[in-house]
Amino acid sequence: MSDSTEKLTDLSALGEFGLIDALTKDLHTIHPATIVGVGDDAAVIQPETGKVMLVSKDLLIEGIHFDMVYMPLKHLGYKAAVVNISDIAAMNGTPKQMLVGLGVSSKYSAEAIQEIYVGIKKACEVYQVDLIGGDTTSSPAGLFLSLTIIGEADPEKVVYRKGASPNDLLCVSGDLGAAYMGLLLLEREKSVFLADPNMQPDLTDKEYLLERQLKPEARMNILKILDDAGVKPTSMIDISDGLASEAMHLCKASGTGCTIYEDKIPIDQLTFDTAKEFNIVPSVAALNGGEDYELLFTIKQSDFEKVKELEGISIIGYMTDPDDGENLVTNDNQSIPLQAQGWDALKKRNMTTRKG
Repeated sequence: MSDSTEKLTDLSALGEFGLIDALTKDLHTIHPATIVGVGDDAAVIQPETGKVMLVSKDLLIEGIHFDMVYMPLKHLGYKAAVVNISDIAAMNGTPKQMLVGLGVSSKYSAEAIQEIYVGIKKACEVYQVDLIGGDTTSSPAGLFLSLTIIGEADPEKVVYRKGASPNDLLCVSGDLGAAYMGLLLLEREKSVFLADPNMQPDLTDKEYLLERQLKPEARMNILKILDDAGVKPTSMIDISDGLASEAMHLCKASGTGCTIYEDKIPIDQLTFDTAKEFNIVPSVAALNGGEDYELLFTIKQSDFEKVKELEGISIIGYMTDPDDGENLVTNDNQSIPLQAQGWDALKKRNMTTRKG
């Protein structure tokens, strides 16, 4: 953001077209498939011959999906882009182009909007995505972002939520629950601040959890690891709403059940310790917290030897016959029905700042 002593530019001083020019003046495309980006009535894309196109959209609304009390604008832009890119990763594809829709109220300055775009542009740079256009409009209150990601994939390499079979192994990348713990920390410190604005946040040694919440990453690297190992998942989804919810999505789409072992769920030590501070069972945070943006996928039993030693991938269970249902085997060897208690944007709840 600009220095607090610097005079900020009111959006009305720029107007819609002036703002668009300011946000897009330094854009450059890198993909040959991007024929025309910003500057015309529509972008022009020529998909590579033999590829299929993947398209996904996410909508983020202030007060529902993010809280400006603790969400830095640059991080907001980066996260908004990454959660879209993660959807392409979940299809075993490559992100190529992005469109950004922005609704903004008069409380935001031109510099604030530019800061959001700094984050979006950074994510596009990191993941090699062309920012090819979008739209801006006024909002009666708050801020909303609507991003569309376009990707490509070889038809034979696309991975869907459907495709798993009984006895396929259920795997997950990275570790789970950290983003939710980061959210709880931020919400706690927000409450302290609102009660006493003179109190400084106490987030010592919690950087990993905060980064997982404020600046997640799409796991494109996992796709390369699997491809290098000669493994194509039979089904896949990214974890935005919690492990339990996403596992049940795979089961529903594939027509299977599943069994997940609590002691196999990967949980970082800091996540584990912080969950205990909040009197939360760590595995519950992993199962229901969401926003980890790790990849949950299934593989054939025959690929076990290829996957078991791969860094950053954990085998946490297996798919079953649909009549067996979706179950969690607890640490004390009890089998209980899996319940999806993750984020649902249309349900009423006290906690409103979540991206699902």
